[in-house]
Order: sequence, then structure tokens, then C-alpha cells
Amino acid sequence: MTLLTAAAPVSALSPQAARNRTQIRLWLYGICLLILAMVVVGGATRLTESGLSITEWKPIHGTIPPLSVAEWLEEFDKYRQIPQYQLINKGMSLDEFKFIFWWEWAHRQLGRFIGIAYALPLVFFWATGRIERGLKLPLLFGLFLGGLQGAVGWWMVASGLVERTDVSQYRLATHLTLACVIFAYVFWIARRLAPHTEATPRDADLLRRAGWLVLGLVFLQIFLGGLVAGLNAGLTFNTWPLMDGQWVPKGLLVMEPAWKNFFENVMTVQFQHRLGAYVLMIAAVALLVLTLKRAVHRGLRATVMLLTAVIFAQAALGITTLLLHVQLDVALAHQAMAVIVLGMAVEYLVRLKGEAPVPA
Repeated sequence: MTLLTAAAPVSALSPQAARNRTQIRLWLYGICLLILAMVVVGGATRLTESGLSITEWKPIHGTIPPLSVAEWLEEFDKYRQIPQYQLINKGMSLDEFKFIFWWEWAHRQLGRFIGIAYALPLVFFWATGRIERGLKLPLLFGLFLGGLQGAVGWWMVASGLVERTDVSQYRLATHLTLACVIFAYVFWIARRLAPHTEATPRDADLLRRAGWLVLGLVFLQIFLGGLVAGLNAGLTFNTWPLMDGQWVPKGLLVMEPAWKNFFENVMTVQFQHRLGAYVLMIAAVALLVLTLKRAVHRGLRATVMLLTAVIFAQAALGITTLLLHVQLDVALAHQAMAVIVLGMAVEYLVRLKGEAPVPA
């Protein structure tokens, strides 16, 4: 995430350039909040089994929902052609269909709104000369990532329309992880545009490597959580700390070939998500100790303490979600907290990297 090649010290920032950075930063913060909301709405769409209720991808025409009884019946008839209805929801009423339809429709509309909320201000800032030269390509790449996410979302939905009764867990985990990649990317840019005047800590390279390791573990845990959601693995083995009455349950490698267990075996997928949480907590504590020993400025120390706290809070939410058999509000809080953990992991690295330098 190297942005804005240095050409002058940050102290050379003019008042107008500082105002431009503030405006762009606030815009990007808004985008991050929208992405967080998108992750939560996407989680609700998954948990309510609503994701396959709209069986076509119409980026423009799809913004208009059914407006008459005839249009509702036409949409319902399309849904009745797919395996999810025929094998699971056969006989559901039109009102029941409307419930799942509105969740998926809201999810898609929020995605479209995020695209507009990103593209239109980008054009405005660009046209009025408020974007620094080195920031233009990174912001354009963010727009590309948003378009890619839309395509991945439909790729995910398409996996559940022909032979399956739900979407592929591989594609769901990819869709969720890419959403978090976009969040991290936009948040990184925004935070690097904020003023930072803190001193570089001793052994900054060591802390940076440790911070990247924690960030990598956060992304891995998010991907593993996507597999859990895709397989509904959270609805099984709802005990803690033991799983199926054992610390290491039997049956983790019953599938052939063995690698399939890590993606398709419900027991293994949940077990590895549990292990991922333990590893992440240990890594967070190690980063905390290392930072407090070697960092001198308050901002970095406060950031690592908050990062550790939210990681442990997320683990507690995960356990609660499991014990409550994936109760909707708790599960959505768990998903939202994952994005907050990600944001704090990025913030730690930004604190080490410092403010984006001013181009000549």
C-alpha cells in the first residue's frame, strides 16, 4: 500500500492543500462507513437466506423493485424455478418471498449507492484540481475494486441458481474478503491523508513486520469466517471451549482428498476458524508487548492497546454467536466487529508509516 511518492516534507503542505486533504479524507471515511454497513447488510442477507431471491443481474433496471401485483408474481415465478425454492422453500407465500426479496434488493441498492458515492465525488475532486498527482491512480484503482466487487457478487449468486440450494462457500468467502480488502485499502488512503507528527519508534521495521503479520491473520480469519457462513457451520457444534465434547474433535479429515476438509467439511471449517481466533489473539498480545517495549509515542501505544482490546472483544462475540446458535443481532455484531478489527490493524501500520508526503 505505498501511496504518494515523496517529493517534499509534510510541513510544506499549503493551507489549500491541507483543506483538500481534509475534504478527501472525510469523503473516504464516509465510504468506509458505507462499506461497513454493506458488510452487515450482506451478513443479514446471508443469515435470512435471501441472497438467491433475485435471480437476474440488472445493474440499471434492477434498481426499480416490483411495483404491481403482476410484477411481484413475475419475480416470484423466476424464484420458483431455482433449486432453493423447489427443495427448501416450496409452498412459501408471496409475502414470505417479499421478505427475502427486500433484503437482497436492499443489499444490491446499497452496493450501487456506494459506487455512486465513490465515483461522483471522485469526478468532482479531480475536475476541481483537489487531488494530488500521486493520489489519482490509487483512487481510480479503488473505483476498479468496487466494480470488481459487484461482478464477484453476481458470480457468487450465480453459483446457487442451477445445481445448489445456496451459494458456493468459496465464492461467498471471496466476496466477503474482497469487501474487506476494499475497506482496508480506502481506510489506508484516508488515514495517510491525516496529519501525523509522531516520532518514529525504535526498531520500526520489526514492528512493521509484526503489524503486517497481524493484518494478514485478520484477513485469513475473515476468509475462514466466510467459509463458516457459507456452510452454515455456526449452526453446528454450539459448545465452547470443547467442540463435540473434545478439544480436538474426531472427523476433521474424513473427506478425500484431504484438502477438501478445510473448505467443505463443516466440522473442520468451524474448528479452523476457532484456531484462527486463538492464533490471532496470541499474535495481538505479542504485538502489544513488543510495541509497548519499543515504541515511544502515545499514538502507536494507544492504537496497539485498542487493537488488542477489539480482537479479544471479537473473540467473545464469536463465542456468544456460537452459543446462541447464530442469533441474528449477535451474528451481525460479530461481522461488523471484524471490520473494526481490520480497521485497527490498518491504523497500526499507518501510525508506523506516517502521513503521506507532499508531491512536488
